[in-house]
Formats: sequence, C-alpha cells, structure tokens
Amino acid sequence: MDYQTFNLSIDDNKVAHLRFNRPEQYNSMNLDFWQEFPQAVRQLDEDAACRVLVISGEGKHFCSGMDLSVFTSGAIKRPKEAARRNEHLRQIVIQLQNIISCVEEARFPVLAAIQGGCIGGALDLACACDCRYMSADAFASVEEIKLGLAADIGTLQRLPKLIGEGLTRELAYTGRRMLAEEALQWRLVNKVYEDAETLLEGVLGIAAEMAKFSPMALYGCKENITYARDHSVADSLRYQATWQGGMFQPETDLMAAFVAKSQKLDADYKELQPTNSKFKGQ
Repeated sequence: MDYQTFNLSIDDNKVAHLRFNRPEQYNSMNLDFWQEFPQAVRQLDEDAACRVLVISGEGKHFCSGMDLSVFTSGAIKRPKEAARRNEHLRQIVIQLQNIISCVEEARFPVLAAIQGGCIGGALDLACACDCRYMSADAFASVEEIKLGLAADIGTLQRLPKLIGEGLTRELAYTGRRMLAEEALQWRLVNKVYEDAETLLEGVLGIAAEMAKFSPMALYGCKENITYARDHSVADSLRYQATWQGGMFQPETDLMAAFVAKSQKLDADYKELQPTNSKFKGQ
C-alpha cells in the first residue's frame, strides 16, 4: 500500500527498504508517521514478507525526530480532570514506546542507514534497530533536554546498553551531538561510510548478505541476543536451550544448508509462517 511519510519496497533478495520521504521537513515524525510506521513494520512481520529491513532517509538528514505538530494539531485530546488527564498522557507515551519497539519485536533484523542528523525520536528508533551505520557527516543527538524534557520512548533505556551509562548520561544531560567518528568509537554504529550514497549501497549489501540465510536462524539469533541483553547469562543459556529444543529441525534448514554447501550454491530456505490470518475470521 501507499504511505505518506515513507516509501516501502521489497527486492528479489527479500530485503525490504523503508525510506523516509519528507526531506523538506527533515523526515520529522508527524502524526501520519506514528500511524503508518508500526502498520508497515508489523505487516511485513505478519506476512513474513521480508528477511531483513533497511531504514533510511531521503535528503540532508535521516530523521529530525518528533514533529511538534503531533502535540499542537489538536489530534490528541486530553481530559480536563487531573488524574484522568495524566493517566491519558501516560498511555500516549506507552503507545509511542510500543511503536518504536515494533522494530525490536519484528522477527527479522532491522538495519538503520543514518545520514545527516539522527535526532530525538529518531535516535529512539535507531537504538531499537539491530544494527546502525552512518555516513561521515552523520550525528546523533538526545535533543529532548533542549526542550525541557527527558527522552521518554527508548533512548534512555537502550542507549546505555549500547555505549555505556556514563556517556549516555553526558549526551542526555547536554544534548550535544555525537558525530559519526565518535559513534563508531563507542560502537553505537558498526561502520561509517564516506557519504550517503555509499552508506546506502553498503547497508543494502549487508542486508542482502543476511537475507541469504535461514529466516528461522535469523529470528533465533535476534530473539536470543535481545533476551540476553535483558537477562543474566544463566537465564539466557536456559532460554537458548529451550528455543533450540523447539525450533531446531535438522531435516529442514540444516539439511538445506548442507546440500547448498556441497553444491556451492545459496540454500533455498522456506520463509517464516505468516501470522496475519489468525483470529481475524479468515
């Protein structure tokens, strides 16, 4: 389907590419974005339509974060009574958090190709992705402090896991820009490319390489790495054993990999099972 805030395509390698298409507005996250983005990502997941997703942006910046029109347009109605008004705001924040988390919850890897600015809400999104890459002119910023706010939809929770608590605190307290070279040094990003063109070419190439492999194996890697981030080593090992006990079927993907290797070909893996027809009266 057509979207207002990004273009979405899927190539023959089963690599999906979601490209923000509002460069004049620096790809800010307006109300349409918050409605369309989770719908698109979850539809890809439910349909098992891709094996890897790349997110990029057109123009000067990857994304400038939350568009303030989300709060000034009148689309969000707040009750007058204090307790219900405040509870309503809490629910809105949780909804925004869930939208960002949809890329972390998807069954496929999600790669962020960042050129120019990755600001505020865009950094929330990038932190939820599996891997991040930058062009040499790129930067990331926890911009909310400049607006009198604490970032509230994922950066303060995920960024310390990526670059450490001390540097996260500095970035959150100052709102300063973390340039691409520093982002690479602190392992926020996997690689820095010369410019936006080589960035996108490189990240799509990495995605295509990932997409050659079993979507079940990709899902298993993602699920267990994310679980290990939030649990002890002992708990994570037990979770991995349970996962393997249920998902490891040697007569399918493992056999396909062995046959392909013996023939020096890419394996022909089955896609994950779609989930979009369950409990919808179909």
